[in-house]
Amino acid sequence: MPVDRTCLLNGDDLYVADVRCQDPPHGWTELRPATVFGLVMVRRGLFRGRIDGVEQLLDPTTVYVERMGSEQQFAHPCGGDAYTELVLSEPQVAALLGGDPEVPEGLVFTTPRTALAQRLLTARARDGADSFELAERAVALAAEVLTTLAPARVASGRPGRDADRRRVVDAARAALAADLGLGLEQLGREVGCSPHHLSRIFRASTGEGLARYRNRLRVTLALERLTEGETRLAVLAQELGFADQAHLTRVVGRTAGLPPGRLRVLLGPVGSVPSSV
Repeated sequence: MPVDRTCLLNGDDLYVADVRCQDPPHGWTELRPATVFGLVMVRRGLFRGRIDGVEQLLDPTTVYVERMGSEQQFAHPCGGDAYTELVLSEPQVAALLGGDPEVPEGLVFTTPRTALAQRLLTARARDGADSFELAERAVALAAEVLTTLAPARVASGRPGRDADRRRVVDAARAALAADLGLGLEQLGREVGCSPHHLSRIFRASTGEGLARYRNRLRVTLALERLTEGETRLAVLAQELGFADQAHLTRVVGRTAGLPPGRLRVLLGPVGSVPSSV
């Protein structure tokens, strides 16, 4: 069966792919154990799953929750289909489920919120969003799905008191100020909070998500460096944690309204020599 798999995010704890199956064979696939925990979110078409002997119909209104070790096989009675695949490491699953990586059984039905969230995830990946933003979106989507299966467990890791939430948010801001290269998982470990809960309480406290805050911090630092006379945009991009100079240009242009090359002229000391290296 021809499968077109486009990797959108590939990290130690998260893997996200856009998968399109064309011209699948008739009948059931070979019975195999699931080797990962994953979410299969159908966007188009439908297929049938036989999971530990129990059949499920999977269509764009459902999310298949792949549980590690379960025996599974699939059939595609209506031809090709397309889905978003989200795979999480065991520590990431445990962080989402109150410290226990055991995933409850059950079929999850999508909501308009989850249907939009998975498409925004793939759209932002196509637009060149960095891995921090994609990880934040992917973790939030996984938490949304798992909340339908185990709401109390997902909520159990959230700091309960206002003072605790403020402490976590301040610690996250301090950690980002010290190292803009931190990934979402690393940041969560730094402040002792799961990435999902960290993202939620950060947004509630500051009014914006971690990825947007991080970009705003990076742009602010870029403006200061340009004011001080920095002319090497590629070096600036690397030091501020951007993927490359083009990424710096996109983010600064979108946030500040002008590209860094123009800002370098407007803000830099008189006589500074422009350079791109």
